[in-house]
Amino acid sequence: MSPAEKAKAFDMAQHEMEYRVDLFNRMTSACFSKCMDTRYKDGDLNVGENSCVDRCSAKYWQVTGIVGQMLGGMQQQQPR
Repeated sequence: MSPAEKAKAFDMAQHEMEYRVDLFNRMTSACFSKCMDTRYKDGDLNVGENSCVDRCSAKYWQVTGIVGQMLGGMQQQQPR
């Protein structure tokens, strides 16, 4: 692998990592605002909050995967 190819691969990996961190932060923010009560009563999640966060994060990743597949399919269909 040439130095230019290594630099390109590193740059792509860095962009992917930034994308994943941003995606995680947006998911955390969305699920927190949806599932957490603004009046903190306990130091731990209660059963309702825990199941809400579990469902919210699962749906978020599922939708992200579906959108990624759709965008990938659209990109492959475009003429070059």
